[in-house]
Amino acid sequence: MTLLNDLRTRRRRLGVAAACTGLLAALLTAVPAAATPDPGDGPAVQQQVSPGDRAEAAAAIADGEIPGQDEIVHSDNIEHLVNIPKDALPGTNSDLAFQGKYAFSGNYDGFRIFDISNPKSPKTVAQVLCPGSQNDISVSGDLLFLSTDSSRSDSSCNSTTQPVTEKSSWEGMKVFDISDKTNPKYVAAVETACGSHTHTLVPERKNVYIYVSSYSPNAAYPDCQPPHDGISVIKVPRKTPEKAALVGFPVLFPGEGPDGGGNPGSPTNPGVSKTTGCHDLTVLPSKDLAAGACMGDGILFSIKDPEHPKVIDQVQDNVNFSFWHSATFNQKADKVVFTDELGGGGAATCNAATGPDKGADGIYDIVGKGDKRKLVFRSYYKIPRHQADTENCVAHNGSLIPVKGKDIMVQAWYQGGVSVWDFTNSSKPKEIAYFERGPLDTQVLRGGGSWSAYYYNGYIYSNDIAKGFDVLRLDDKRTDPAKRVRLHELNVQTQPDYFD
Repeated sequence: MTLLNDLRTRRRRLGVAAACTGLLAALLTAVPAAATPDPGDGPAVQQQVSPGDRAEAAAAIADGEIPGQDEIVHSDNIEHLVNIPKDALPGTNSDLAFQGKYAFSGNYDGFRIFDISNPKSPKTVAQVLCPGSQNDISVSGDLLFLSTDSSRSDSSCNSTTQPVTEKSSWEGMKVFDISDKTNPKYVAAVETACGSHTHTLVPERKNVYIYVSSYSPNAAYPDCQPPHDGISVIKVPRKTPEKAALVGFPVLFPGEGPDGGGNPGSPTNPGVSKTTGCHDLTVLPSKDLAAGACMGDGILFSIKDPEHPKVIDQVQDNVNFSFWHSATFNQKADKVVFTDELGGGGAATCNAATGPDKGADGIYDIVGKGDKRKLVFRSYYKIPRHQADTENCVAHNGSLIPVKGKDIMVQAWYQGGVSVWDFTNSSKPKEIAYFERGPLDTQVLRGGGSWSAYYYNGYIYSNDIAKGFDVLRLDDKRTDPAKRVRLHELNVQTQPDYFD
């Protein structure tokens, strides 16, 4: 295993431009056919790069300036404990959720449950075939929730792809009973406008509310009509989850015209996504707050009434942000980290030509009180290691590492790997640890790398799009206090109060 400590040469090279029905959830015993995902996070196809780019990547590898193909490198304070390759679900690995001794791994073909009671040797408990990108995943009590953001023939796990222009097509949320982790049972489905790209839980004692994020309406899509300027809200009774139902569609971007009041995007704001919904929401229930990453806008809103969220502030960055992708609060709820998914996760944007301010994190302070709170920009953060132009790389999913008095985060960067960074000083963020693999391919850009990297009960877990499930151990005096924090459940988009 190679250790890479000198980052200076990594900064110097690789400066070329970036290319920019049954309700059935069967335990698998054989490899299923791969799902056909709709476009979204993570590239679905290979992309050619120029001969010059290929030659430069090969030279950088030969000179030791970037890792070799599939070579693992990391900082001294990171240990790679294990990798569990994909098995019966060959599709794109996506998000992660945790409960007790279990990790739940989303995949475009379904989901996989691991027993992580021994993090050095995770064991597969179940693999469930239920195709439909993205299969964004979360858990609460005996319930598991799965997002479907590709047009399907019906709501079953036996569905096939079907054109979104057909009225009978289905997209939305699926609900499973996981009281028996070895045999999850599919119990409910709720169709939502434009499907469910991601979702966020607002759990209460008797009910679980689900905020469903989706976007990109089209007049030709019967179930995804413009304007689409809000989120779907689903209510799931814990004792009778089969009664899960849509209870509202709060408008977050009211305004005149067919597209509502969000960012108009190009050509008004060149290179910026038009806001036609939200990509991801993060809630902080202990503070009755939520932050929304909504394509061309970042928002802060109150969830005191979970069925009727109220927008407090709305910000845009029409210089360096292309697509507002996700959000993370610090523990004190006086900062939000927003990510920009430049290139949609399918481009090589971690190079000198793209620069340190695009495809990065934007750090915002929350100033003021109550409904007068405002989001105030402070700085950008981007990994300091340039990647090859055959590596998709951009800011993606991460979580807090719970250290009292500090703001420290672990984050996935696709083929840029996993970065641990400190934003206690929101104007001067800095990296303190990292893990990455070399390019999947040195000839073409193939989609891969870490989709999600989260800290849970003393370890970092990463879901690699192509390579599978990784477990990392972080040993550093700055983060060691987090090992004393134990959670029973973690859905990163439903941020816990780690110190309550």
